[in-house]
Amino acid sequence: MNLLKTLFMALALIAPALPGTAADFSDPTWPCVQRKVEKLSMALMWPFPVDSTDLPADEKLRTQIDELANYLSLRRLNLDDVQPHVAAFATEHHGDPKLLGLVFARTFDALSKRRTRIISGIEDFSFGQIALADQIDRSRAEMDVIMAKSEPDYDRVDALEEQLDWDQIIYTDRQRSIQYLCETPILIERRLFSIAQMLQQVAETKG
Repeated sequence: MNLLKTLFMALALIAPALPGTAADFSDPTWPCVQRKVEKLSMALMWPFPVDSTDLPADEKLRTQIDELANYLSLRRLNLDDVQPHVAAFATEHHGDPKLLGLVFARTFDALSKRRTRIISGIEDFSFGQIALADQIDRSRAEMDVIMAKSEPDYDRVDALEEQLDWDQIIYTDRQRSIQYLCETPILIERRLFSIAQMLQQVAETKG
């Protein structure tokens, strides 16, 4: 699988340029230099006890919790833009760690599920690239065999060359998106840590 080996060598070369990453090739089907962490632990981010099933009886308060969690979960929103909503919620509820914990639990659940779907997509992407790399190697091997014959089948060679051109274009085009795809779970993880710190800060200063 020469093409696949080349891919992993290229990823190893760019690994030092990615902050906070460590190459991990224990899983040959995982294309990222970042280690694959299947699931995140909420306990590592939030120091207060949280029972996500113990919801307030007040329907308005439950709605406020859900709305704030939805704001925090929107990755297109900068956290600086969401901070006033966090401050307003904390002020209204006196920085109650229990309520802020419920907000974080809702946010964590939403972003963790999104992250899991992305990791699954990366795995599917990787299997597709591996299959395409195998196909390219097989085509090259077949061309070598044909050309080694005393009377090569040039029609078959032409067909293989045309297919190889397309396969290599598709493979290379897809590879350009690998770094972005691999960084996305890390960006979600960093957002969750930042959200936890933001909520803890108002809980500590107002609680």
